[in-house]
Amino acid sequence: MAQLQSDSQFLCSDQRMDTELVDRLVLQLNRIYPQILSDKEAHRFRNLSVPTKVRLADLLKHLHRKGEEACHEFYRALHIHTEDIYSSLPSRVRERGPMFFLSCFGFVVGIAILYYYGEGETLRCTGVFLHCSAVRLSKDARDVFISYGEVGK
Repeated sequence: MAQLQSDSQFLCSDQRMDTELVDRLVLQLNRIYPQILSDKEAHRFRNLSVPTKVRLADLLKHLHRKGEEACHEFYRALHIHTEDIYSSLPSRVRERGPMFFLSCFGFVVGIAILYYYGEGETLRCTGVFLHCSAVRLSKDARDVFISYGEVGK
């Protein structure tokens, strides 16, 4: 629940949290978890006469009052509907910690060594590995890794 409080300001200020996305989140919570968001509450949070940012702030406060399960299901819905916002949440960035960044750095150094000192055949063999490794990265990092894999072909 503290996680939702820390992420609320980010979510309310993010331009990607538009009317359509907020509606999809409300509908998912209402349809799949009516105990978290009743029809009456869902109607209130989908009222287009109220600005989206206000509706989102009210929804987040409501979910926080509902408890841990409601917060968890909101994050799950957010992850399903928009992974890029979910992965850029302040609480998600903090969870990665220093070991995540050290492991990423070590991985990049290993790829650089293969690229600069490896034979051409070694680099061609890493193409498949780079494609698989890029799955959990951001869009920009994924594009860089995939382009390096294709340079060796």
